[in-house]
Amino acid sequence: MIYEVIWTSKFKKSYKLCKKRGFPIQELKDVVEKLRKDETLDEKFHDHELSGQFSGTRELHIKPNWLLCYRKNQGILTLTLVDTGTHADIFGM
Repeated sequence: MIYEVIWTSKFKKSYKLCKKRGFPIQELKDVVEKLRKDETLDEKFHDHELSGQFSGTRELHIKPNWLLCYRKNQGILTLTLVDTGTHADIFGM
């Protein structure tokens, strides 16, 4: 099963910032491709569901302080890329 990838406007802005900061963008692309193909992720990504105001969103670690937040809708096969960046960028920590 292949998911259609949707970029939110927040994700587009954050993606550009990550590129500007010199983050290894290919690693992000690789993990998005695995998610798109519904492949099992390695445990090093610490993929997990968020709670509270982020309920329904999942988060994984591309690098220790580089996150990807996303949502999967299995009913209509969409993968929505919500945000990417550091803990401080996303959660204001």
